[in-house]
Amino acid sequence: MEELAKKKCVPCEQGGDPMPAHLAKIMLARLKGWRLEKNEIRQDLVMKDFAEAMRFMGEIAKVAEAEDHHPDLHLTAYRKLSIALSTHAVGGLTENDFIVAAKIDELPRALK
Repeated sequence: MEELAKKKCVPCEQGGDPMPAHLAKIMLARLKGWRLEKNEIRQDLVMKDFAEAMRFMGEIAKVAEAEDHHPDLHLTAYRKLSIALSTHAVGGLTENDFIVAAKIDELPRALK
C-alpha cells in the first residue's frame, strides 16, 4: 500500500459516500497521534510558544492549499493547537483527510 504522505488528494463530489467506520479505523492506525471523533480525525498539540504555533499553522496552510483540502485549526491558550480533518462535501471522512494528516505529521514542529 502506498505511503499516505506521498499520495495526492482528489476532488470529492458533493453528496458522495463517506468512508465506512471500519476502514477509517484501519487508516487511523497509519497515522501518529490522531484520534477518531464522530465524523472527523483530530490531533491536539501543545506548541512550544505562540510564535511556533503560528509558524506551524502557516506550514499546515501550505499543505492544505497544495492539496486543496483544508483542516479546521483552533488555537487556544496561545499555544494549544487542535487540528480537525473531515470532508464536508460528504459529511464524513475520505482518504483525503488521512493524506493531509500524514503530510501534517511530516512537518517539523516544536512542542512544549
